[in-house]
Formats: sequence, C-alpha cells, structure tokens
Amino acid sequence: VQLVESGGGSVQPGGSLTLSCAASGHTDLRYCMGWFRQAPGKGREGVAAILPNGYTEYANSVLGRFTISRDNAKNTLTLQMNSLKAEDTATYYCAADRVAWLLLPRYNYWGRGTQVTVSS
Repeated sequence: VQLVESGGGSVQPGGSLTLSCAASGHTDLRYCMGWFRQAPGKGREGVAAILPNGYTEYANSVLGRFTISRDNAKNTLTLQMNSLKAEDTATYYCAADRVAWLLLPRYNYWGRGTQVTVSS
C-alpha cells in the first residue's frame, strides 16, 4: 500500500486547510486509516482515525475542529482542519492498516507527510 499526502501549507491562526491522502497498491476497504502529526522535538501524535464502518476517533486537542472522512470508491482519506492554532503546526502523516490501531502510531503503512504551518 502506498500513501501520498497533499494539501499542506501555511495558514494564519483561525484559518482552515484540507489534507488529502491518496492510497494505491493493494488497498483494501477493510483498512483502518488515520492521520498523525509530529512537531519538531516531539513524538508522533494520533490526530484522527476512521474505521471501514465509519466509526471515527479524535484526539482531544482537535475535537470539534478537525473532521476525518474517507471515500472508499476513490481510495482517498481527507482531514478537514478548521480554527487552526499555532500548536497545530507539524508534519502530518496518513497511515493505514488492517488492524484497528485508531490513534496508536503502530500502523503498518505510512505516507511521507505534508507540512502544516499555522502562524501570523
């Protein structure tokens, strides 16, 4: 499975960005998929995850601001990020696995990441 993120960039506090993840290769509709982020000097943090049945889970820090969704027909994963804060600045990664790791960073497949910078 290959995962490629896109949609990162720079935005002012309070702004919005939409991240996308395109999956290719031996994709499977039964994969759990998630978004993670890593800021400089910090560990990888689970942001949001979605199961094949549509169940979602979010980190408390983004609850109510971020929305994860998936389009199984197009093999894409999306993260809509609203009301962005400076502390959301990080490299964001897409991940996939048949195991429902949810927000645990133990996925088998990872993208290379896309940078999100929130600054005035």
